[in-house]
Amino acid sequence: MTFSELDPRTLTVLGVPGALEAAANPRATSDVLSGLSAHPDARVRALVAQHPNTPLEILGNLAASFPREVISNPGLPLLRLARPSLLSVFPAEGVIALLRLPDVPAWVIEGAGRHEDYTVRTELAAHPAIQGDRLGALAQDVGWQVREAVAKRPDLPAHLITSLAADDDYDVRKAVAIRTDLPGEVVRTLAADGHSMVRANIARRLDLPLDCMLTLAADGDSDVLATLARRVDLPLGVREWLAANPYGPVRAAALQAWKVPAAWLSKAEYDADPDVRAALARRPDAGPELLAQLAHDESEAVRRALLDRNDLPDEAVLALATAPEPDIRLHVASAENLAQSVLDTLLQDSDPSVRTILAVRPDLGETRMRHLAQDENPEVRRAVAFAEQLPQNILELLAADPNAGVRRSVAIRPELTAGIVQQLATDPDDGVRLMIAGRPDLATEWREKLKQDADANVRGEAEATG
Repeated sequence: MTFSELDPRTLTVLGVPGALEAAANPRATSDVLSGLSAHPDARVRALVAQHPNTPLEILGNLAASFPREVISNPGLPLLRLARPSLLSVFPAEGVIALLRLPDVPAWVIEGAGRHEDYTVRTELAAHPAIQGDRLGALAQDVGWQVREAVAKRPDLPAHLITSLAADDDYDVRKAVAIRTDLPGEVVRTLAADGHSMVRANIARRLDLPLDCMLTLAADGDSDVLATLARRVDLPLGVREWLAANPYGPVRAAALQAWKVPAAWLSKAEYDADPDVRAALARRPDAGPELLAQLAHDESEAVRRALLDRNDLPDEAVLALATAPEPDIRLHVASAENLAQSVLDTLLQDSDPSVRTILAVRPDLGETRMRHLAQDENPEVRRAVAFAEQLPQNILELLAADPNAGVRRSVAIRPELTAGIVQQLATDPDDGVRLMIAGRPDLATEWREKLKQDADANVRGEAEATG
């Protein structure tokens, strides 16, 4: 078959060598290149992206994956002459890929500014090459996402900062509110903004003027007040007001400041809102007695707040070991340095998952290990078989377990005595014998016997390992 006889409709199934040859041929037609543009091999599609005969629409589709090849396509200058607005037919992701090239041509930047998809203009708004009038035009774009991207630029001129601070969209004003270079008058304007999320962004500013703190302290929105309450530089009167605020989240936030008066901590112990008590449970200066008390709290949120600490007293850990939530008890069971009383409590846990986690602890001790080796749940007993170190008497107990899965787990342990190996080599379960047959230390006598096993898999394992 000659090149001219290629059927564009079948090019996607053309072999890779043939497709590469066709895509690189200077006489390739637009129909052939269009067909090859869907070829599964990326090398073929890359050749199509840089072929001068590739149709404009196909180049647009390939631009997202092959921006460098498309931008260097030798046919592109002629296409630009014929279609000055050619980027308008490119999908948004293709134009964005071109904009992200380190040496993007000026004509791409200019065309992207006229693209109808706002995501293209949003990408353009963050481009460092955009300055002056172009930046000003994007600051007035109909798409709020574009104006927001402008507001986030680190090099924004002062007049645009002031303009965007009065934008109709609160997302744009939010972006302005977190800028580090805001003039004082803009900060004060946004502190009185009509949207609470804008005011909240102002409330977390490091350089918040004192008069703005006082303004925001009278805010009616709990999120704004909670944001303000976390500050460490509030006047005492404002801090006291927020610590006694009617909104629980605000009182909780007030407890998150670096230092708070001791009286606040005492009062928070008996706060009706669990979020406040949870905030108290996270404080680094909470003493052992307080932590023990909070571990008995009726609120799940308070108990969960304690799980992030590594300084809980044994009394608190013991209380969490009896929490109603299984995952909290699981968390405790996997913690390090548990007191003996906590281990004994978890040993009696009603959830087998907790006992399973407990079974592999290196500090469990032989008595507790034996107890779990006789657990009613086979998963727990199997977990004991995976423990790092097992006393001989427990190994013997597990080797005779009624559940085959437990015995299989024993069969792969390296420290088995000859007696246990012999016992498991004659086990009624094929899987147990299979595990024994795969042991590299199996005695020749037993390997030969397992080579005659009734199960073909066991025989094959013994042959392969021997």
